[in-house]
Amino acid sequence: MSLTLWFLLVLAGIGGGLSGSIAGLASLVSYPALLAAGLPATTANVTNTVALVASGAGTVLGSRPELRGQAPLVRQLLVWAIPGGILGSVLLLLTPSETLEKLVPFLIGGAALAVLVRTTPAASAQPLGDIPADEIPHTAADVSPYPPKVQISRPFRIGTFVVGIYAGYFGAAAGVMLLALILGFTGLSLARSSAVRTVVLTSANVVAAIYFALFGPVDWMHCLPLAIGFLAGGRIGPLILRHAPAGPLRILIALTGLGLSVKLGLDAFA
Repeated sequence: MSLTLWFLLVLAGIGGGLSGSIAGLASLVSYPALLAAGLPATTANVTNTVALVASGAGTVLGSRPELRGQAPLVRQLLVWAIPGGILGSVLLLLTPSETLEKLVPFLIGGAALAVLVRTTPAASAQPLGDIPADEIPHTAADVSPYPPKVQISRPFRIGTFVVGIYAGYFGAAAGVMLLALILGFTGLSLARSSAVRTVVLTSANVVAAIYFALFGPVDWMHCLPLAIGFLAGGRIGPLILRHAPAGPLRILIALTGLGLSVKLGLDAFA
């Protein structure tokens, strides 16, 4: 690998880490970069999944204030996301992807539109969804020393399991899908929902990455520079998300997700 390509993959990782931590669309940048570097589609998908662990790690480190008090919710979601991620990673190596490729554009488009829906927090919680960024309390302790416990419903569990399967199998815009679920079923603010989403998807990604590292065609030469960029971009993203207004960010996330769904739809049905 040339030094130029190495640095380009680092830059792609930084861009992917930023877009992943803010909008849940890391693969929108990184996956095409791996394809452009000459990797076959399955190898690029597997390599991207392994490298994404670094993006999640960076984002989690940067999102510690938003994650305070959210451990019970994270644990409940992990119970469903991790088995889904395992199933999805197994399916990727065993089945053709033509059917999923035709379904994915509709899933991403629906999730992108769902992000635009403003949710109402539980009655016991302070409304945090879309107030000005400089007034948002970013830790549960800022609202109450005992944050309200979020009980996840059966549709929320099933949706998380399905997103876990998708994340292990294909992954592009899985963050948007899970973000839409969390916003819709919990009423948490955009910053907190994004932080919870990152922990859950990163955990599912770790499981899939271990499986791919053992049994999949991971290209480690391309994975390393991408992971370095992912770590840096993922760490910076929460700083931007923390201080940006929630309303415009919702619109940006939705428009980017819709753009990706149109692009994938054209590729799948052309």
